Amino acid sequence: MKRRSLVLAIIVALLLTAVAGFAQPKKLKEIGRYTFVRIKGTVPTQEVMKRLVDLYAGDIKYGFDLAGDGELYLPFMEQLKTSTFEEKSLPIGDRLMWMLFRSRGKVKLVTDVEWAGQKPLDVFSFYVIKDWKKYEFVMPKPCGNISLRKIEEVPPPEAVCSLVVSPVKVNIKDKVTIDMGGTRNAKAMSVDVFGPDGAKIATHKLTPEAAKITMTLDKPGDYRFQGGAVNLIDKPSVNPCEAKVHVNFPPVCKLTISCQPCLNYVGRPVVFDASGSSDQDGEVVRANFEITDQAGNPVDKFSDSDKPFTWEKVFLKPGTYAVTCVVTDDFGAVSEPQRIVFEVTQKRSFIVVEGGPLFAKGSHGPYFDVRAGFFYKIIPDRLSILLSGGGALALKGDPWKSFVLADALLNVHSGPAFVGAGLGFSTKARADQKGAVELVGEVGADVFNHFNSMGSLFFEARGSLGEGRSFSKNHKFLLGFRLLF
Repeated sequence: MKRRSLVLAIIVALLLTAVAGFAQPKKLKEIGRYTFVRIKGTVPTQEVMKRLVDLYAGDIKYGFDLAGDGELYLPFMEQLKTSTFEEKSLPIGDRLMWMLFRSRGKVKLVTDVEWAGQKPLDVFSFYVIKDWKKYEFVMPKPCGNISLRKIEEVPPPEAVCSLVVSPVKVNIKDKVTIDMGGTRNAKAMSVDVFGPDGAKIATHKLTPEAAKITMTLDKPGDYRFQGGAVNLIDKPSVNPCEAKVHVNFPPVCKLTISCQPCLNYVGRPVVFDASGSSDQDGEVVRANFEITDQAGNPVDKFSDSDKPFTWEKVFLKPGTYAVTCVVTDDFGAVSEPQRIVFEVTQKRSFIVVEGGPLFAKGSHGPYFDVRAGFFYKIIPDRLSILLSGGGALALKGDPWKSFVLADALLNVHSGPAFVGAGLGFSTKARADQKGAVELVGEVGADVFNHFNSMGSLFFEARGSLGEGRSFSKNHKFLLGFRLLF
């Protein structure tokens, strides 16, 4: 039993000694016997070392794979081209994680190496960065054996936020582009959008691969965009990252009309006025008017780019119309339409003054007739009634006498032409006659029509009614001019 315990104790002691031996670093007391690359001269320059590394690229890759650091090969080769070597002297006792060397023409690897020479070891030192780790590589000057000395953690760079929002002024519903493509060292970005009242209305999540987005803004006023970014370890950016956009206030249309209702306005100008329109953050530059009839059919339209933004329109037909106006500001925004429904009526009642030469019973009784009265359009441009009265001044003496006459006529119109018929009365035109009721007929044509005033030429024939009053002895003819106003 005692013998067994003694044997076990010896075995454990031997194992501990072996483990301790394995854990000890390999002592490197001299350098230059097992060179990784062939070097002419004793102390090459760093340019020579770079060329040699490029020349032995295949061996270097093999050595990195042998060390279990194959992922460092490409960064090593790429960064070495632009690196600047730092000349150092490693003190005695300094340790290397691994070293590549060549023995009998083959690439070899030794790990956990401690410099145990008689004096410090002169090396070229440079760094390779990968995955936020900083690898220090050294190459002893006499031999160029590539060695990994140490690894340090390198925190990723801070994210630098960049935010561009364009355009800086838009109209309602126009697209706004949010661009964070200039952000650096970021894993993710975000933008908070604040409305004119300061309340947050949206948050957009972006990435370096998708750093741009568009949105629309539906209210006028000033919007604020607050950007932010986080780096690879989710540390937020601290630099200012803000933008502003102004959404244009649309103009406000104010429309008035010179008459409401527009009684007797056929043929007269009606003025539509948008001069009272306004714009909160600019000025009104154009007013567009459109008139439609009662059925909604377009009648006329007008665009005015000169202040005071008015339109004078003459209507040639009566009816119910609607005028709609929109105004545009200096940024292209359009107001809500303003609409006014109005009625345009035609003048129907007129004062009449008429006169002309009148002949009673042929050429034997010349007169000059002057009458005044009332004219009314029962159906405009179709049917009218005329009531008039006046006197005829005799232009000869006895037996002709001046007399008084009056008419009540119904007229039918067709364009400028008209015919009329009705009854009249006249006092005696001769001393040997009596006053009489007469049948009156007219034919004529308008020589001008200004809707609110008209002028006509007409021929009138009158014949007395009653027994014993023949037309041949009791007639009158008148060629006259009639003025209505």
